[in-house]
Amino acid sequence: MELEDVMYNNSEYIETASGNKVSRLSVLCGSQNIVINGKTIIMTDCVIRGDLANVRIGRHCVISKKAVIRPPFKKFSKGVAFFPLHIGDHVLIGEDSIVNAAQIGSFVHIGKHCIIGRRCVLKDCCAIADYTVLPPETVVPPFTLFSGSPGRATGELPECTQDLMVDVTMSYYQSFKPVGKSK
Repeated sequence: MELEDVMYNNSEYIETASGNKVSRLSVLCGSQNIVINGKTIIMTDCVIRGDLANVRIGRHCVISKKAVIRPPFKKFSKGVAFFPLHIGDHVLIGEDSIVNAAQIGSFVHIGKHCIIGRRCVLKDCCAIADYTVLPPETVVPPFTLFSGSPGRATGELPECTQDLMVDVTMSYYQSFKPVGKSK
């Protein structure tokens, strides 16, 4: 399946040496604590809260418009502690989603308008349907589709999920092209 080109204004994005494309209209708080491994797209109006704890994002990820990524926290009697958030490779996070997970594996698809509760763990090769709300500390097993509010297992994913996510994220990156830039 061939994706249509997604055009973006070249002046609105910064392209890093490792091929990351980050919108100038996104907010990366505590950028010294945010590691993006390469060929990842962070679209407009995203918020990544590296000021709370370290955030690591793998290769070939797509973080869609207005997504919020913040590290998980735990309340203690003496205050609040934040923990690092690790996002694997080939992860697609849909528009307007809020991610407060402890860990997101590789080859994961999070739909639009989802809320991933604090300290959730999304294993490799899983999917979260659009408009799903995962309660805090939910564990999503591999090859499982979660949907609903609260999110529950509603289906299984095929064994080729890893290959599908690699194809989707890499072709999205290749079709994400600047307007007015000659080859």
